[in-house]
Amino acid sequence: MKFRKVSLIVLLAVALVVGSTGCTKTAEPPAPAEKLKVAFVYVGPHNDGGYSQAHDEGRLYLQQNDPNVETTYSESVPEGAQAEKVFRDYASAGYDLIFGTSFGFMDAMVNTAKDNPTVKFMHASGYKRSDNLGTYFGRMEQPDYLAGIVAGKMTKTNKIGFVLPYSIPECIREVDSFTVGAREVNPKVTVTVVYTNSWFDPAKEGDSAKSLLNQGCDIIASGVDSPAPLDEAFKAGAYGIGYDMDMAAGMKTPEEAKSVLTSRIWHWGPYYLKVAKEVEDGTWKAGDYWGGMADGIVDLAPLSPVVPQDVVDYVNARKQLIIDGKYTPFDGPMVNQKGETIVPAGTTMSDEDQLNLQWFVQGVIGEIPKSGS
Repeated sequence: MKFRKVSLIVLLAVALVVGSTGCTKTAEPPAPAEKLKVAFVYVGPHNDGGYSQAHDEGRLYLQQNDPNVETTYSESVPEGAQAEKVFRDYASAGYDLIFGTSFGFMDAMVNTAKDNPTVKFMHASGYKRSDNLGTYFGRMEQPDYLAGIVAGKMTKTNKIGFVLPYSIPECIREVDSFTVGAREVNPKVTVTVVYTNSWFDPAKEGDSAKSLLNQGCDIIASGVDSPAPLDEAFKAGAYGIGYDMDMAAGMKTPEEAKSVLTSRIWHWGPYYLKVAKEVEDGTWKAGDYWGGMADGIVDLAPLSPVVPQDVVDYVNARKQLIIDGKYTPFDGPMVNQKGETIVPAGTTMSDEDQLNLQWFVQGVIGEIPKSGS
């Protein structure tokens, strides 16, 4: 009898457990948060060996360091109406944050941002902003100046060539600061400018370098998006100075790599990560970012082994002054090609004047087309 009572109690307990289990729903895991969708638009190929590749490496840095984002890109996008279609397509596809990386994308981004107020846009090197359109760039004039010092010390003919894409302020700043550095250590130096009228055209860039070499230039500085000018410099037994990335690393042979004295380089990744995090946590605001070597967004690549140690030491000392905020390449006195003092001693060119810069410093050979391009 006792056994039957115990059995009955056990059976009732089991029935209760089974019954209660059958009435209870298992809690479903929360749906994974949607990833931030980020798009990048490049004016050149993503693997151009220069400007667009530097941005794409920044994109990959973002993707690798933030698991909450997914990224994509469009490459070789012409500036103008075609660019606007690309931006509008990304906005329509639900992208949250769109980076446009070329100056000529400006109006396309302004128009698209106006019609898509919930999408965040960031434009590299531009100056037009709105509530959902910010701008960003780096003070490339800082490493430009340091590269100029290297060129001024290494030239034998005192003739340096500079291959530029356009005559917009961004490019004029490069040449002026580079020339300031070169003439600081070698007042006999001249810097001759040739325009390609294109951001990325390796054939035209190579031909431009050849024309400068034929004029007696023994160092070619590149302000365009491919290493073509440096390739031509090496073939002619001259030196090159790269742009956007450490172009020595991409040369075909160790000897060609040595011919690249240094490069002025971009580090976009940490900045892209910062912006994405701000969008994710709701703190992003449209504004203007213009960082320098102190931020790490721009820098000078390691100098070639052919550069003497005393030059390396001098460059490092000047670099530290810039990082410490004790010097800028646009400190006065600054004199234009006509010998007129534009920036007096004891003053510094304002950011606004730098953004609108349309004159060459003394020592530059070349003109600025009135059209600005």
